[in-house]
Amino acid sequence: MHARVSVDPVSDDCLPVILVHGLGMSSRYMIPLAEHLAPHMRVYAPDLPGFGLSDKPSGALTVGELADALAAWMQEVGLERAAFIGNSLGCEVLVELAVNHPQLVDRLVLQGPTPDPEARGIIRQIAGFLLIAPFERWSLAWVALADYARGGIRRYIRTLRSMVDNRIAEKALRVSQPTLVVWGSRDYIVPYEFVTSLAGALPRGRLAVIPAAAHGINYSHPEAFTAVLLPFLLAARERQGAQGHIPRFGTG
Repeated sequence: MHARVSVDPVSDDCLPVILVHGLGMSSRYMIPLAEHLAPHMRVYAPDLPGFGLSDKPSGALTVGELADALAAWMQEVGLERAAFIGNSLGCEVLVELAVNHPQLVDRLVLQGPTPDPEARGIIRQIAGFLLIAPFERWSLAWVALADYARGGIRRYIRTLRSMVDNRIAEKALRVSQPTLVVWGSRDYIVPYEFVTSLAGALPRGRLAVIPAAAHGINYSHPEAFTAVLLPFLLAARERQGAQGHIPRFGTG
């Protein structure tokens, strides 16, 4: 598994944060958010197996298998526990991780969680992606097309099938960690009714809304997203610092 890792020094007593990308994407579109978080904590942004620069298994992994792979990667790189931020499919992977590997998860952020149980069909999911396109940063389209080409259309479709068959709302009842659900008011893939229901189902859940944002908030609105994230991630344990500093990133 390939991962981007922040290299700026941070406080030793601050939990690392792991960013988990959505369907067909890679850690590349997580970079804007990672740059804003890196002054405060160590940031990891892996490419899930089959996507980005990570190895490509012969078959597409299910949501559960992707969560297991993420847990194995953490063990391999020596991360015992972390906070997590997921987008779209990444939210499903993180809920699975929190349920099946709870010792690894301190807290969760689910941004644009999928799938809405009322729009589980593949066609409706694709239609939602088309509806949000005008409200995303135009450059995200080029990042997405390159990532989709690298992963392959067959893997994309097979992973999408696993995604739409996954029942995140039912599994959320078993998530014991503090969880912040974040929704953009122009996210037409994920209805407001669904995120409010999901936040309410989570035993320690809460909801934050970012106005005028769509589905890829980590790429299009990193400053607004970070303002919502920091109080939750730092949990009054860390002092804020390095404001305005653009950190360096390495790969590994």
